Amino acid sequence: MSKLIAISATADSSKISLSLNYARSLEGAGLVPMIVPPLTDPTRAGDILDSVGGLLLTGGEDVDPKRFGAPPHPKLGRINPQRDATELALLEAARDRRLPVLAICRGIQILNVAFGGTLYQDLPSEHPSAVGHNSPRDAASRTHDVTITAGSRLAAATGAAAMAVNSYHHQAVCHVGAGLRVTAVAADGVIEGVEVDDPAWWVLAVQWHPEDLATDVRSWDRRIFKAFADEIARAEKAATRPSSAPRPGLAS
Repeated sequence: MSKLIAISATADSSKISLSLNYARSLEGAGLVPMIVPPLTDPTRAGDILDSVGGLLLTGGEDVDPKRFGAPPHPKLGRINPQRDATELALLEAARDRRLPVLAICRGIQILNVAFGGTLYQDLPSEHPSAVGHNSPRDAASRTHDVTITAGSRLAAATGAAAMAVNSYHHQAVCHVGAGLRVTAVAADGVIEGVEVDDPAWWVLAVQWHPEDLATDVRSWDRRIFKAFADEIARAEKAATRPSSAPRPGLAS
């Protein structure tokens, strides 16, 4: 199996930036991280994914609202259009290859946009509630609960019907893209998990940051990365198994 995993990262004019916890969490699951910065030529995304076993989309800047046909909100944060283009190209290439995808925080947001969905650009002003989605506490503090949909990939990965999560974001999924289904919600209705509604393509996306919690060997969050690794191994085995019929295609 290819244990190499493409991890999306951000960059400014001279430096690539990525939390080390993403890489450490993959390593903890027996996988090998390969960082992918915003590309000057996003059409090369397929070349990158030809050499890996999976794709991890990470947290970071706000998604450019132009991507979902909305004007910028006054509270819109820093955007990175080149990163948006790269991650959308990576998702398209992953879909074409049925490559397992794990999407975290911004990752769930860009995934939803890729499927035609929209985002809250600023939760405090567009969806005010008593739930603390942008906690000032440390990144590993569990600040609110989520309820997980029975029978989902997230439920299978964590073995839980509900769990407490860490949370530091001000954007979130608003209208869910066609072809996605919700797998977790917070008490105020904010969507905390989605997956692709297609058994042929394993995609698991969460709004919180399991990479900051996966150092605890007992944590549900660690199991998310293990499930990702297990699916990569399963997909690799299925791809090498002889078959008398071609694999079905996926809708664009």
